[in-house]
Amino acid sequence: MAAVRVCGVDDLAVNEASRVVVDGVPIALVKDAAGDIFAIGDTCTHGDISLAEGFVENDTLECWAHGSMFSLKTGKPLTLPAYEPVPVYQVQIEGGDVLIDPAVTLTV
Repeated sequence: MAAVRVCGVDDLAVNEASRVVVDGVPIALVKDAAGDIFAIGDTCTHGDISLAEGFVENDTLECWAHGSMFSLKTGKPLTLPAYEPVPVYQVQIEGGDVLIDPAVTLTV
C-alpha cells in the first residue's frame, strides 16, 4: 500500500494526540512543540485502550487507563504495566499534508 493522506499538518494540535485509522490500522498522531509529527500504534499493549485518548508529555504518550508511557520515537513502553512496544510508523509530509503507510513500520 502507498502512503495516504491522513490529515493536514495544521489540523494537529501541539502536544495532543489524534486518532486516525488507515486501512483498518488505528494510529495515534502527535505533533510536538518543535513541529515534529510522530505516528505510533493507537492500541495500548497492556489493554485494549486508545492511546490517542491519553496524555502527551515531552516525547511520550501516556495511556490514560493504567499509566503506561510509550516513547513516540521508538514505541517502547517506558513504564509498567505495559511491557510490549507499539509499532512506529513512518510519517511523510508533502505540501502541508501528513501521509502514512500502515504497512511501513520503523525499526528503532
